[in-house]
Amino acid sequence: MINGAWPLRPLGELFEIGAGKTMSVAARTGDDKTPFLRTSNVLWDEIDLTAVDEMAIPAHERQEKLLAPGDLLVCEGGEIGRAAIWNGEVKTMSFQNHLHRLRSIADNVEPRFYVYFLQSGFTQLGIFEGAGNKTTIPNLSRNRLAALDVPHPAIDEQQDIVCALARVREAIKIHDRCLASAQDLKRARMRTLFTRGLRDEPQKETEIGPVPKSWDVAAIGDVARNTQYGLSVRGQESGAYPILRMNCQEDGAVHYRNLQFVDLDSETYEVFRLKPGDLLFNRTNSIELVGRMAIVEDDRPAVFASYLVRLTVDQERCLPPFLNYFMNWPATQDEIKKLASRAVGQANINASKLRTVLFPLPPTVDEQREIIAVLDAIDSKIGLHKRKRAVLDELFKSLLHKLMTGEIRVGDLDLSVLDFSKVAEVAA
Repeated sequence: MINGAWPLRPLGELFEIGAGKTMSVAARTGDDKTPFLRTSNVLWDEIDLTAVDEMAIPAHERQEKLLAPGDLLVCEGGEIGRAAIWNGEVKTMSFQNHLHRLRSIADNVEPRFYVYFLQSGFTQLGIFEGAGNKTTIPNLSRNRLAALDVPHPAIDEQQDIVCALARVREAIKIHDRCLASAQDLKRARMRTLFTRGLRDEPQKETEIGPVPKSWDVAAIGDVARNTQYGLSVRGQESGAYPILRMNCQEDGAVHYRNLQFVDLDSETYEVFRLKPGDLLFNRTNSIELVGRMAIVEDDRPAVFASYLVRLTVDQERCLPPFLNYFMNWPATQDEIKKLASRAVGQANINASKLRTVLFPLPPTVDEQREIIAVLDAIDSKIGLHKRKRAVLDELFKSLLHKLMTGEIRVGDLDLSVLDFSKVAEVAA
């Protein structure tokens, strides 16, 4: 499966493989602690420094356990083989014993090429199946890692492959950053829109905090025409009608994906058939997921499962998208979760509690429509970045596979479309 033109060498002939520091009571409680990386910090071709632990390392061991820029880190456990390069993001960093540190011992080695090869080998090609020890917790021992046969093309080819794949990865990161910025903008705009509106009018203090003076504070029950629990039937792989479940909700929208189906008589179908403008409220699940809402936007045939509540509202008073946006505002979600009754691993908010939720209600649907338009525009930008990011992710996977198998060569590629200035312009 690997490019047949490349010679193979054991990984241990190309890299010195070092062991990390084992966490112990002394390491946990000692003084003069050093930050260290766990397997959770090492993603594919990325070091995540969001949460970094510390341990005390004796002075005589410390130098040996520190990372240097260019070190290749490989996960021994967890998702075995997952690898990334330490680029010296902070001055002092060590690593735990569940990570292997590979430091090149030859001049003709580009460490990041081996990150990409390991990613392809473990996630695409299946050439390292069985590399982990068969223990209770699968792991990749030092000896097994050193014995892995890996390709060793000329250094120029290694560097060209790294450059090509890194260009796609950088384009992905640009869209990730722009997506995060757009999501931050949406949260900030929601706070402004739901507390100050668009008319720059004076505010008044209410049970839910400040709102524009002309607005009301209503309970969902005041505008609800109906609240209805879904069907208590088990979905199947085929059937007459798709049944929407919790996994069909995301970011306030209904998605017809990973569907299950049910067979229903026509009368039951009509009772539970979803229509445009229906709001689906997730009434039970983990506390993180309970309370989410999504809006049905098209008229394709579908029904809904029992752990969802269908809410229909009086659209002369309240437009469904307006209420949907408010219900998915993070500040609202925090408050809704306080209504949940809780059991082990489960939270529940019934339809009666849903009807008591308070929300700010502009006096006219025209004002609601203007607020919806602002948030729709931001959602369009978020959706664009998600779609482009997904396309680039598929491009990376395809390119990784074809380069490592020799199906294509770097010289065959034209990645001018990934010029960073153009990507940044599209992403803005």
